[in-house]
Amino acid sequence: MIKVKRVYEPPERDDGKRFLVERLWPRGVKKDALPLTAWLKEVAPSTTLRKWYAHDVTRWPEFRSRYRAELKEMEQGDEPNALATLLQAAREGNLTLLYSARDTDHNSALVLRDFLEERLRRG
Repeated sequence: MIKVKRVYEPPERDDGKRFLVERLWPRGVKKDALPLTAWLKEVAPSTTLRKWYAHDVTRWPEFRSRYRAELKEMEQGDEPNALATLLQAAREGNLTLLYSARDTDHNSALVLRDFLEERLRRG
């Protein structure tokens, strides 16, 4: 199971491995106070894409498309990467993707979760 949670929510027993999937560290959170397995900033949307989107929900469909393209490019790279780390963690048990955006319905962690779930279904 892949869960998506805001970093400001308390950890739960069934979170499994917890990965921060943001390019920037969340405001107001001390690094030693956030229980997580790892910070995988390289799997977050590029800085250019993040700034273009600017949490403007009218851009959400295009943001999803562009971010998925970035993920596909990362997936096809030659080096082991953060996507492989997340897929392996999901195969081993529960996985929680942590994000900091206020909008719980339009954020990159949701796109990433859907992308990972599609890959897991394919085997």
